Amino acid sequence: GYIEVQLAGNRQGHFVSTGQINGRTVELMIDTGATDVAIPGEMADSLGLKRGLPVTVSTANGNSQGFRTTLDRLQLGDIVLSNVRALVAPGLEGEQVLLGMSAMKQLEFTQRGGNLLLRQSTK
Repeated sequence: GYIEVQLAGNRQGHFVSTGQINGRTVELMIDTGATDVAIPGEMADSLGLKRGLPVTVSTANGNSQGFRTTLDRLQLGDIVLSNVRALVAPGLEGEQVLLGMSAMKQLEFTQRGGNLLLRQSTK
């Protein structure tokens, strides 16, 4: 079977939802153009995420420094992912976690008429 979550695009056409990282509520924005889940530096600190190996992150605004980390638990609706590769991105402004492909590749996703359907196999 499947667990499904449907998201409606906002006015900018972005898919934003409330979710949880390690049990704490956060705002998630789907970003299939990003390799990894990216978390703003201050938020990562408040979530108690460890900063691992430094990596160079190329963004629309040029290169910046990020740090590898792993999310024990990432939840979006009824979908729960474990041990998700992520980046602590001190240069990332704002309060949104970018849900990149390190999370999205574990799901099937289809875009239809302004909605995004996420599916997780329960097999």
